[in-house]
Amino acid sequence: MSRTDRLRMVLATPLEEELCVLFEELEPRVELVRDHSLLPPMRHPGDHGGDPSWSRTPEQQARFEELVDSAEALYGIPDVSSAALARTVAANPRLRWVQTMAAGGASQVGAAGLAPQDLDRVTFTTSAGVHSGTLAEFALFGLLAGAKTLPRLLDQQRSRTWSGRWAMGQLHQQTVLVVGLGNIGRQTAQLLTAVGARVIGANRSAIEVEGVERVVGLDQIAEVAPEADAIVVTLPGAPATEGLVGERVLGALRRGATVVNVGRGTVIDEPALVRALQDGAVGFAALDVTEVEPLPAESPLWGLPNALISPHTAALNPLEDRRIAELTAENARRLLDGETLRNVVGPDDLA
Repeated sequence: MSRTDRLRMVLATPLEEELCVLFEELEPRVELVRDHSLLPPMRHPGDHGGDPSWSRTPEQQARFEELVDSAEALYGIPDVSSAALARTVAANPRLRWVQTMAAGGASQVGAAGLAPQDLDRVTFTTSAGVHSGTLAEFALFGLLAGAKTLPRLLDQQRSRTWSGRWAMGQLHQQTVLVVGLGNIGRQTAQLLTAVGARVIGANRSAIEVEGVERVVGLDQIAEVAPEADAIVVTLPGAPATEGLVGERVLGALRRGATVVNVGRGTVIDEPALVRALQDGAVGFAALDVTEVEPLPAESPLWGLPNALISPHTAALNPLEDRRIAELTAENARRLLDGETLRNVVGPDDLA
């Protein structure tokens, strides 16, 4: 990034005014242009798409597009829409940087189908790292729920049954395969190490991670799966990761294994997971994400007693919007000072 003195950044996603002010205080060289009347109201922290019942009038839509088309940088993808992003990039030759709100923002960028010259001109960055702690905690929760037979406990409580005792699984005696060693995967590995679990990692590139016994390539997951009592998926959605954890991997896990997904639902072959849950090959699954969201009412996952469905809410944190504002301000400083930005979306992320 070349050094520059000022930056015109347009707010393209809902954000509380106090955080807009904080952003400008953190990096005064940025003019954060915003018109809150053109953005949908937020229903909760991290609601970057805003209230879906809200809509712009044609006149408001024209004003919104005029605003984003005047930007050198965008705070968020317009309307969290890949189609709107493609329109904006094509209409705005001055645009040089877009900060996405999602940790997996690369999938939104990829879905926009941007030309190579546009990807060369505009730098895209994600909020990777902001959600890592909360998602790692959900992963640990899912693993503990599986080890401690949460479905059986809930079923017996509902039926007021005081049964005989049984031996529960011990997470500190288990081997957990963590698929994806980005920020979420690394923090998950740290938590698992703290409770004494053995951790094997799978990652696109060969890296060393504290607490991870060894790291294999994503193409070797099925080979190490027989060692695993549980698997945690943290990978973002991309063509290369679609269906990566399928029948072969699920069938190779130790019988009764726990499956947790805090990445993207498309990484797991959902029909294969349903079959594995039904026949007991997988004993328990905790899913914060599904292949189609919202999860269709007819999905068999809803009716499986050994599946726990979370409506993609595990990442939400009251401080999420502030942390993204701080990250974006740091990236703005780097851009203005001619430094490398954090969490840049590269060609491999779009593959």
